[in-house]
Amino acid sequence: MSTRAALENREKCFLLTITEKEMFCCLIWMVVLLCSSMADENSIGDADIFPSSPEIERGSTLKLFCVLGKHYTPHRNASHIIWKLNHELISQENYDIVNETVSSVTIHNFTYSKAHVKCFTKYLGQEQLLVHTEVKSGFQPDVPENISCIYYFDVELTCNWTSRRETNLSTNYTLYLKVMAIGSMTPSKTIHTCPSKKESCSFRHPHVPYSSHFYFQVKAENILGEASSDCVLIAVKNIEKFKPPEILSIKKITGIKQLLEVTWKMPEKIIPLQDLTCELRYRNIYSNSSKFASVLMNSSKKVRSYNLTGLWDSTEYSVAIRCINNNSKFWSEWSKEKTASTEEKAPSEKVDLWRVIEPSQSAGHRSVHLMWKPVNNFPSPGRILGYKIQYFPEKSAALQVTKNSTDKKIILILNEDPYIISVIACNSAGNSPAAILRIPSTDEKTPQIIETVRTFTTDEEVVVEWTASKPEVTEYVVEWFEELETDPFGRSWQYVSNSTIWKTNKKNFKPFVCYNISVYPLYGNQVAAPYSTQTYVQERKPSEGPVADTGILGKNEVMIKWKEISKDKRNGFIRNYTIFYKPENGKELNETVNSDVLHYELKSLQANMQYTVYVMANNEAGGTSGEPKTFKTLKFNKEDVVFFALPIGLSMLFLLGIWITCILKKHTFKKVCWPDIPNPAESVAVEWPLDASLNNSFLKEVTSEGKTMDFEDISVLEHFFPEESQEGSLLMNYENHVSECTDVDTKGTINGGKMVLRNEENEVARCFSPSMAYVITDEDIRSQMHSALITAKEIHPAEMLKHGFCEFQQTSIKNEGNDNEEILKLEDCSEKALFNPYLKNSVKTREFLVSEKLPEHSKNEPKSQPTVLPPFQQNVAGQSYVTLDMFGLATAH
Repeated sequence: MSTRAALENREKCFLLTITEKEMFCCLIWMVVLLCSSMADENSIGDADIFPSSPEIERGSTLKLFCVLGKHYTPHRNASHIIWKLNHELISQENYDIVNETVSSVTIHNFTYSKAHVKCFTKYLGQEQLLVHTEVKSGFQPDVPENISCIYYFDVELTCNWTSRRETNLSTNYTLYLKVMAIGSMTPSKTIHTCPSKKESCSFRHPHVPYSSHFYFQVKAENILGEASSDCVLIAVKNIEKFKPPEILSIKKITGIKQLLEVTWKMPEKIIPLQDLTCELRYRNIYSNSSKFASVLMNSSKKVRSYNLTGLWDSTEYSVAIRCINNNSKFWSEWSKEKTASTEEKAPSEKVDLWRVIEPSQSAGHRSVHLMWKPVNNFPSPGRILGYKIQYFPEKSAALQVTKNSTDKKIILILNEDPYIISVIACNSAGNSPAAILRIPSTDEKTPQIIETVRTFTTDEEVVVEWTASKPEVTEYVVEWFEELETDPFGRSWQYVSNSTIWKTNKKNFKPFVCYNISVYPLYGNQVAAPYSTQTYVQERKPSEGPVADTGILGKNEVMIKWKEISKDKRNGFIRNYTIFYKPENGKELNETVNSDVLHYELKSLQANMQYTVYVMANNEAGGTSGEPKTFKTLKFNKEDVVFFALPIGLSMLFLLGIWITCILKKHTFKKVCWPDIPNPAESVAVEWPLDASLNNSFLKEVTSEGKTMDFEDISVLEHFFPEESQEGSLLMNYENHVSECTDVDTKGTINGGKMVLRNEENEVARCFSPSMAYVITDEDIRSQMHSALITAKEIHPAEMLKHGFCEFQQTSIKNEGNDNEEILKLEDCSEKALFNPYLKNSVKTREFLVSEKLPEHSKNEPKSQPTVLPPFQQNVAGQSYVTLDMFGLATAH
């Protein structure tokens, strides 16, 4: 006997549960195995383990053998074999060396449901896996129980059973079927078997003969043992189950309300001559609960009808059916559902009608957005096919206009007159009552009946409460829409009767969105003025903060400005704003203002300091800050600038005034501060003849042209006498001079050695002393004189002292008759001429008259020539010299 053949038969010997009865058999097989291995060593591979994949009873003792192959025997033997259970090393006291190539291991009380036993060889300190096997432990099968069967007539017979516990080992089941002969109470010898690996088994048609009763028995067996149930007698009619019926139709009967007729057909394979019960399950589309109706029938009748009554009008229903043999305990499955709708009826309620009136457009036209919704009656009277809209002016019903619509909204273009509008809903059964509204005229004032409106939210609802001034008003319309909603048809509304409180589910409103809520009182078909408010059903902090900006900067203050947050980002009502500001390296401060304030002046700031500022917008849920902004206060404010600039400006104005005064009065200041001192060496004067004849000829020449010379600006040098002895000889009597001047005739004659010029045109007449040395005139000569140019020659101061000089003043003499005369009054020359030391070095510009009769070279000479004496010429020979300023001009008015 070969070794391979012995390995194939080893499982038959080792039943893994070592008992006293089997010990002898095991020993015999071990001897046979050893002999076989010695007889044919070439038939063994490298290593082998047996029994392979053993199944034992849980808690019993397991014994395994490991055989080395030829590849290992030259270097290793059975003493090198070690065993492991899963990953744990088995103690060597459980090892048994059968010979040089065979080692065994004994495992007591094996409780693993499944485990791996591995055989290793250990040589020179190294482990090498030779072979391994999987071991299962379990129990013997229990007696099957709870046998139940379902019989599908002429189709299938299926039975199921249960076991008390799981064996955890491969168990085979066999179902035995015995048919009771007709008219006998004992089972026939014909047995039908159905093997199965699981706790159910089926007999297929036609292997199942029909009988009124069946006997059933189940046998279970595995490697550890077997168990069989008792025989169970079951009547076929008690286990019959057939396929579900088929619904042929569900239909309504015309003219009969609230009724549906259901027709169905039974399956073909049913045990004949049986009483059946069918159950109808039906429900409407608005409900999740179903109702049931039972119908008795015979299996011989394949088609049956039933009327469902007490249904809702114009409501769709779904129906399903199942049936059962009255003796059986198994219902058929439910049939597929079918739906149908009951008969409609005319709508009994008018629609909820509402309107939104836009302002008047051009030519007195206005748009009225009309919208409505059917009343939520339950059940609905039927499917609405369309709506009829009628409207006419209040004062002219004959102008009624009718429009049809399948939509629930329409736009009407009306004029400024009041209108009556009605809407009727239509279905196949009839029309609803008319919903009527009155559209007021454009100039009509509607009364204010609502006094206050209050809104608040609870965990599940939004509540609106209001008070009315007229208790007789019992109907209201609550309108709500999002604040940013611009479409009039996007509004929602609801009628409220006999109450001043309206509640709705919180789910009808969006969170974090502002809603406009208005309450309209209704009296008759008229709508009074609404009362509106705003609300949030839920708030959260704003999505963004306000952006701060700085306005006018100051030294200790600054204006902070910001804009309102857009409505879609507020997420709640803005309660207030908080301005946070912080100086550089300082402590943060804040100011809070109301929600209607969009600018605020920060005061008590530090001058010339950098600040950081930002604004936070706050609502009930929290606050959100905007972007920070930096600014720097001024070093000086306006008051400081004015304080410093005002004295400087006043000083500049004062200096400017002085400068302008100096410009305008420069000649006066020049005379006072810097007087002109003539240079006697360069002075030019007229040498006057000392005798009267020359003076007379000069005067004649001056007046020969028939014109009078203006002597207003003539200056006569006054005598200066350096010594007191000379003063007496130069004094003259002032009165004598006056008398002498008055004796001069109007023709310019010479009287007493003095020359008098008479002006026939009442011009100025001047008197000259015969001792006058020279005459000087200014540029301002008003009369056009044609006198000869007197060439000025420089006169030595001594010569001026020889001759007497008198200064004449012009004196006005009263006119006599038609003649107006001006007479030169001689100034009192007898007065003592005082010496003026200040005028000692003065210089004066001198100007002379130029005669047209002189040669051309004489005319081209300069009229005036300033003369300034050098210091060494200021006093010659101890004498004083006289300036032209010493001569005064005497003018008679």
